[in-house]
Amino acid sequence: MCLTVDLSFSSNFPLRLMALCMVILSLNGCVAMQRAQEGPSTFPGQFAKEVEKNRFRVVLGDDVIGRLGVMELDEGDTLPDVARHFSLGVTAISAANPGVDIWVPKAGEQVILPLRFILPDAPRKGIVVNLATMRLFHYKGDNNALVVTTYPVGIGTKERPTPMGQMFVQRKVSRPTWYVPASIAEDHRKKGDPLPARVPPGPLNPLGECALYLSKPSYLIHGTNKPASIGLNASNGCLRLYPENVKMLYDDTPLKTPVVIVNQPYLLGQDNGVLYLEAHKPQEGSGALELEKIYAKLKSIEKRGARTLDWKKIKNVQVEARGIPVPIEMSQEDGEEAGKPIEVEHPVKLYGKPEVPGLKSDAWYVLAAKMRDEIEALRIAAIINHQGPPIPARVLSKSDGHRVIAGPFDDISAAKDAIKRLKIDLEIDGILIEPEKKI
Repeated sequence: MCLTVDLSFSSNFPLRLMALCMVILSLNGCVAMQRAQEGPSTFPGQFAKEVEKNRFRVVLGDDVIGRLGVMELDEGDTLPDVARHFSLGVTAISAANPGVDIWVPKAGEQVILPLRFILPDAPRKGIVVNLATMRLFHYKGDNNALVVTTYPVGIGTKERPTPMGQMFVQRKVSRPTWYVPASIAEDHRKKGDPLPARVPPGPLNPLGECALYLSKPSYLIHGTNKPASIGLNASNGCLRLYPENVKMLYDDTPLKTPVVIVNQPYLLGQDNGVLYLEAHKPQEGSGALELEKIYAKLKSIEKRGARTLDWKKIKNVQVEARGIPVPIEMSQEDGEEAGKPIEVEHPVKLYGKPEVPGLKSDAWYVLAAKMRDEIEALRIAAIINHQGPPIPARVLSKSDGHRVIAGPFDDISAAKDAIKRLKIDLEIDGILIEPEKKI
């Protein structure tokens, strides 16, 4: 027989899943909106199979590193998958591509890869983290041969923010055990998800494979078992990195390395004599003061008489907050040429993209939702696929609607665990489907 359940989004759409969609949509506007006129369409010119995404040489006197890219999407791509492959955060790639659906973008659509960065206004020594851009910069060398390695990070929530200030790497642990803080244990208990006092290394450990413990007690730079959270306000105050990135940082960072955490949504920098402005959506509560600071700097620059600034463009960059360095002088031909994206060939496989196993008649499944709209069903399946640890999900379409099916699972215990996680994480009421039942 065929199990059916009315989980159409019009009436019983899960509240937390709806909230998640709204939060993500707020990063780039409504997914149904027309692409902004300044967004990517075609970029004739250079074409590359690869583009540098982590390690850059810092030219003395310059503040801008990297190069923008542009890539055409394939069927089944999601922005979190593209972001991870190119070492970007979810917020960064979404802000750079207003109007592109994060979870169900159109095949053939072109997206900007925001791989050009203005360095934070902080000493270029050790590790510098900019909360506003959700990015970590690790400096090595001196002014004559300075190299910076940069990675996206997930940061603390409004309720449990990541602290700012100066600290250092106190100790490093490979395959760390997570000793659950009392406050986090209480949060999970209230949700009906009691945690043990300690979580050993493995797929359920939220610290991932490597952790750098900071001198400020209880704060770490660590990996994660939820890679889709990189580039979001999603942690309890720690700094999360993609698993592949934290391993590189771990190996490259000695003890006592200084760590400075700043909050700079508006960044000024020079590249080859051209002045650039990069703007990000400010973290809550910091926007007005930071905007006042940057406008004071700009007025001071113009007052000194060395440059004539394009104030209309400055305002547009600030309002749009796309996280892309833009030349802001009235005479800017050199800057515009240097800022043109390089066309990047779509990889054969996006690194870290979730893989959904084939259907098996002897496996257990979970019916997560039934939708009238196929795009909404695909969106829910994509969100479920990007849970951590992974829950495989797909859409099966029939004449009466589109079913979101999680699985296959080898046994009833794994299927029931998925049902529990869907309920706790996304407020989805999954229904168990036994082996041999039609789905």
